[in-house]
Amino acid sequence: MFSNDTIQRFKQTETPFYYYDLGLLRNTLTACRDAADVYGYQVHYAMKANFNPKVLQAIQSFGFGADCVSGNEVKSAVEYGFGKDKVVFAGVGKSDREINAALDLDIFCFNVESVQELLVINDLAGAKGKKAKLAIRINPNVDAHTHHYITTGLDENKFGVNMWQLPDVVDTLKNCQNLELIGIHFHIGSQITDLEAFKSLCVRVNEMSVWFEERGFNIKVLNVGGGLGVNYYKPDTDNIADFNAYFKVFNDFLTVKPGQEVHFELGRALVAQCASLIASVLYVKNGLKKNFLVLDAGMTELIRPMLYQAYHQIENLTQDAKAEPVKYDVVGPICESTDCFRKDVELPESFRGDLIAVRTAGAYGEVMASHYNLRDQVQSVYSE
Repeated sequence: MFSNDTIQRFKQTETPFYYYDLGLLRNTLTACRDAADVYGYQVHYAMKANFNPKVLQAIQSFGFGADCVSGNEVKSAVEYGFGKDKVVFAGVGKSDREINAALDLDIFCFNVESVQELLVINDLAGAKGKKAKLAIRINPNVDAHTHHYITTGLDENKFGVNMWQLPDVVDTLKNCQNLELIGIHFHIGSQITDLEAFKSLCVRVNEMSVWFEERGFNIKVLNVGGGLGVNYYKPDTDNIADFNAYFKVFNDFLTVKPGQEVHFELGRALVAQCASLIASVLYVKNGLKKNFLVLDAGMTELIRPMLYQAYHQIENLTQDAKAEPVKYDVVGPICESTDCFRKDVELPESFRGDLIAVRTAGAYGEVMASHYNLRDQVQSVYSE
């Protein structure tokens, strides 16, 4: 919900733009940090969710680490003040150039996803006279019960090492002198709202921890990934994820031995609710069966609805919300039929120039924006 002063500010700003509520972001970060501190858990922010400069500055100031999935994310994390000892480099396809750059920075850990990657990192580290610390990303075959495009922990997913490959991992590690296994890593998917999935994950982590220790490895870090979802349907009344319940699941079901650390990689849950995409109505097209609101923002600004069929709350900030509703297909200006935010959205009767807010757009919104159709780069506006 936006104040009248904020809406007046929107009216004086050229659309489209992302509006960031930095106060809500700080409140969310505080809730997460406080809940994690109860159990001594360490949180790494998944930078792929949002790398807006002011967002990164806020997250870094709370002492979180950084979970990176590209060489440029690693570089950016260090530049924004995330300690090198808190930077983790994940990703199924790290290039030699990216690995070398991360080795030069002496980052905390590589999350490794294949036997071949072990061999590559071993060779590159050896050429530098270094020993690379790493965690093995294990595919636990746990169903996250989320959209199939953002499920990452099943056997048919491209991520991680399948459990039947682990003997090869062990043999390779024993023959690689430039690698130090410090942990095991898991990530079963994104936008998970059923905490039962995390209970199943804990069972598998416990099994794998024992499995590696039985083979002579000292597992110091249990990295359980992230995936905690947010409420896209109630961005005002349920705008901070239940971090207490989330971390309690791991405290109750994860076996942590003395000296072991538990690490998390949260992205969406930290940033999704803090931003909205603000657009203007360019045209209203009334048909016999359909009414269309054509906005000045589309899939080049926010692609989630088109890519994942994702739901976002859509609001008209200009008209009285209590007015008689009209159903609209809310669409963008891009020359693609898929450029539609939602169909049959009930909104008050809307007109050219009305301001439209697409809510809960702080995760995988601005970072996935593109220049398709030679569109301008979407701008950002902040609450302070």
